[in-house]
Amino acid sequence: MATRTATAKYQGFGKEGKGWLTSQSGVLEATPYSFNTRFGDEKGTNPEELIAAAHAGCYTMALSFALARAGFSEGTLETEARVSIEQDGDGFSITKSALKLKANVPGIAEEQFQALAEGAEKNCPVSKLLRAEITLEYDLA
Repeated sequence: MATRTATAKYQGFGKEGKGWLTSQSGVLEATPYSFNTRFGDEKGTNPEELIAAAHAGCYTMALSFALARAGFSEGTLETEARVSIEQDGDGFSITKSALKLKANVPGIAEEQFQALAEGAEKNCPVSKLLRAEITLEYDLA
């Protein structure tokens, strides 16, 4: 199976620091991120936006495959993920990923669609990750 990587570099610390994200595929190449891209309106990305994109994409693909397995071959799916970050003591917590789906699947009964949609959410790898154990290794130079 595949392992995908991304790297984050941060220069300076706190609100004054600036960071860059690079992904293995090259879609992100020294893409800026900072306090102001996360909590302000500075151009760049942020972890919550990337989690939202990953969750929306993963869920939509999982549902697409579930619909194909159920014999459906036409239609469209569009999912918005809204990832919330909130103050948590002295820090912050990502508290929610709310998926909002617009679907057009000709010929499907609502009960069948609901079962497939809910199953896709439970089985989408990113949904599982958001409920997963996290590990950390570090090397302090």
